[in-house]
Amino acid sequence: MSKKVAVILSGCGVYDGSEIHESSATYVHLSRAGAVTQFFAPDIDQMHVVDHVKGKPTEEKRNVLTESARIARGNIKDLKDLNVSDYDALIIPGGFGVAKNLSSWAVEGKDCSVEKAVERAFKGFHAAKKPIGLCCISPVLAAKLLPGCEVTVGCDTECEKWPYAGTAGAIKDLGCKHVNKEVHEVHVDKKNKLVTTSAFMCNSPIHEIFDGIGVFVTDVLKLI
Repeated sequence: MSKKVAVILSGCGVYDGSEIHESSATYVHLSRAGAVTQFFAPDIDQMHVVDHVKGKPTEEKRNVLTESARIARGNIKDLKDLNVSDYDALIIPGGFGVAKNLSSWAVEGKDCSVEKAVERAFKGFHAAKKPIGLCCISPVLAAKLLPGCEVTVGCDTECEKWPYAGTAGAIKDLGCKHVNKEVHEVHVDKKNKLVTTSAFMCNSPIHEIFDGIGVFVTDVLKLI
């Protein structure tokens, strides 16, 4: 039987939702591997809406589930209806929506809270010993919910290639281990069945991001 993977989205667009290219790459690589993908998102308001031309917030209001449906081509369900027993693995792509809508990381950093439905899903898959894949900024969810886990968000030294390297320090402050990895690499925390990769935390060409997510998806499926 085909492996079934639940993918949690956080909106549509890098600055206020799911990173579209990471989400699409995840979908493509899951399809190529013969897995069945079901998208989920919480039915909540976004923290704010960002004009992606100007890079600035607007006064507009949008819903995370409604916006995520754009990426999922309508194949999406309310996250509160996710039943862990129906799926073999969980994947959460990146994008600032993870830090703004799935959690309050963007505002509170390591002192953030995680949206309740996200926490329930994450802890449910972990308790069931089913693999969880997190890319880009989404490993911060594991750092917050799973003390002592091992993750990567790329590099811990900020430079032009790694503009968000400070995230690694906050992960360490939460008592977790950060492992430096290149964009084409992943880190696998075998004890916790946790697979992480940097994706757009790295300033790399999009084809390298796509290929790195391919390695990431492959390693998630290997743990099933």
